[in-house]
Amino acid sequence: MAERVDSDQSSIRLQMQGVCKRFGATVALEDVSIRVAAGQVLAMVGENGAGKSTLMKVCSGAVKADAGQMWLDGKPYRPSNPLEARRAGVAMIYQELSLTPHLSVQENIMLGMEPATLGVVRWKQVRQRTIEAIKEFDNPELTPDARVSNLSVGSQQLVEIARALAIGCRVLVLDEPTSSLTQQDVKRLFEIIGRLKRQGKAIVYISHFIEEVKRVADRVMVLRDGRVVGSSDVTAITTDEIISLMVGRQVEELYPRSARQAGEVILEIEDLAGLEKPKSASLKLHRGEVLGIAGLVGAGRTELLRSLFGLEPVKRGRIRLGVYTGPASPVRRWMQGAGFLSEDRKEEGLALSLSVADNMTLSKLRGFGPLGLVLPSRQDKATRLWLERLDIRCLGPRQLVSSLSGGNQQKVALARLLLHDVDVLLLDEPTRGIDVAAKALVYKLINALATGSPAEGRKPKAVLMVSSYLPELMGVCDRVAVMCRGKLGPTRRIDEVDEHKLMLEATGQEVSA
Repeated sequence: MAERVDSDQSSIRLQMQGVCKRFGATVALEDVSIRVAAGQVLAMVGENGAGKSTLMKVCSGAVKADAGQMWLDGKPYRPSNPLEARRAGVAMIYQELSLTPHLSVQENIMLGMEPATLGVVRWKQVRQRTIEAIKEFDNPELTPDARVSNLSVGSQQLVEIARALAIGCRVLVLDEPTSSLTQQDVKRLFEIIGRLKRQGKAIVYISHFIEEVKRVADRVMVLRDGRVVGSSDVTAITTDEIISLMVGRQVEELYPRSARQAGEVILEIEDLAGLEKPKSASLKLHRGEVLGIAGLVGAGRTELLRSLFGLEPVKRGRIRLGVYTGPASPVRRWMQGAGFLSEDRKEEGLALSLSVADNMTLSKLRGFGPLGLVLPSRQDKATRLWLERLDIRCLGPRQLVSSLSGGNQQKVALARLLLHDVDVLLLDEPTRGIDVAAKALVYKLINALATGSPAEGRKPKAVLMVSSYLPELMGVCDRVAVMCRGKLGPTRRIDEVDEHKLMLEATGQEVSA
């Protein structure tokens, strides 16, 4: 059902009518129409692959539609490329960062828009405009001269947002803008969106976090399989109704929890420290439990997991994994029964130039052929099993993983750990950038891994999980610990804490008993 477009166009800033797009036999968009008024936030939700990002790529000039029309402030609008769209006042911030890491913050923010006289860049003006753009965030990491490659993922996301604001855009498209931000940064972003609304900007907000949509948006539009299946004022639709429209069915309990029995200690660390972070971390992880690590971006949570897996050096401390003691390389960790899921699937979580099958089996090629050979038929058979179990939407094992949606890429990365059958899963933001239905599946898998199945001969696994989303930790984990400024606090049972206490501890404040 395409959304009806009002005949009164006086306040409509952006309008798209009857947009269609196919990629070969795949229908990405089918007769999609939207309108966004000046001073309005339109939230766009749907599962990965529903067509949200493709529609906005058409809007931003990155993809050419097969059919359909667009208007900007009542005038025909058809950009041939993103730069032309930006000059017209339409800016899009993608979920995956598109910065130039070796350049400074100010060079990234003003890239392609540098004020110049006779070909000479006016750096004083560049610096001043950069300062104006980044002061909105009050982030000490963001300085005009800071090299982007040295910034945290969260701060890099803020540079993207500042770059869009610096052009004075009329339409701002945000694709999962909070996926790497702290709660404080999210609060500041929502304040900025509020100011942009009051200035008459039209904002399209793509998100998998329904609670964010309810907080920030005026209207919500739901896409499924490239079509608009619902549109409503945010105040007139419930969260359950939005989710049902997204998946086309009722989603089961989001956080399933079977009876778990903590077994022997399978991972133990004492006073672990890296070169910079973590500064001090001690914990015991039992077989049959999910232990969560909360904290703000930059606290050292990712560095802890990377140190455990051998991706970063250890300065001091003790690590015991099963019967093995001491630091080890990633290859040795795989052999010892530990697997790592990176938060940055684009740069290090996947080999984007390889197929789904190659990515899924890369860490465990033995058994796919005689004499060390890898037979594609056996490799594809194992891959198809996990494609079905994780509902990974692709054309088959030989499709390039780079052509999948972000959520399906994340599931491929997770499938590699499951195929390898590791005993300890180190998960860094395992549901980052995936939709509600995919999250429900990941939570179900984590629960099944921690529970095991004695009848089928499957022992319970141990899961150490980092997440910035507190409801996720509260819903999935048995115990939780908070990392603050590189130091890991004590672990507590999940029934002994709440989100408020976790946030107080993450920000370095005292928590009352």
